[in-house]
Amino acid sequence: MKIIFATQNIGKLQEMHQLLDGFNVASAAEAGVTEDVIEDADTFEGNALKKARFVCVKTKMISFADDSGLCIEVLNGNPGVFSARWAGEGADDETILKHTLEKMKNIPKNERGAWFETVIVIVFPDGQEKVFKETIHGSITKELRGKHLPKLPYDSIFIPNGYKKTFAEMSEKERNNLSQRGKVFRLLREYLINKKICQ
Repeated sequence: MKIIFATQNIGKLQEMHQLLDGFNVASAAEAGVTEDVIEDADTFEGNALKKARFVCVKTKMISFADDSGLCIEVLNGNPGVFSARWAGEGADDETILKHTLEKMKNIPKNERGAWFETVIVIVFPDGQEKVFKETIHGSITKELRGKHLPKLPYDSIFIPNGYKKTFAEMSEKERNNLSQRGKVFRLLREYLINKKICQ
């Protein structure tokens, strides 16, 4: 049984293939869905639901989607659900990072707290839905550190609590074991195994 990952994000697809290795998962584009869903919900869960439901209706197959973002304490939780559009619609990774560091340039070290949040929603053609959520807390650096995956820029400015490296400076294994994305995909993986789906 095949399930569909409702994303067009190259970096997320790379991570998904690592984290769901051995499962029969196809991207939305591989399933013939190339339209982008407008992510206008005010929560990560709302956006993930929109994407998963849209692809499920289009393909009539089990579909899942995630929505993730960086929330910075001193900026009242921004960029949050606007993480991909924080520096303007269509901004590239470099522009997003420059914009974020500019917003934080005068913030002292002890006030640079932030957290990453990821929500995954899986939707079934019969209407069943299941939500998974994980967060990780850390702080924002004052400069770019490490090489991030495409479309996942914030990994190069986020240091998780208890560590000295950004996610982008970590190995794939170290990052996936620690990050909220890795944790939430493991919850999904366990759920798929228990439901005997697509193994």
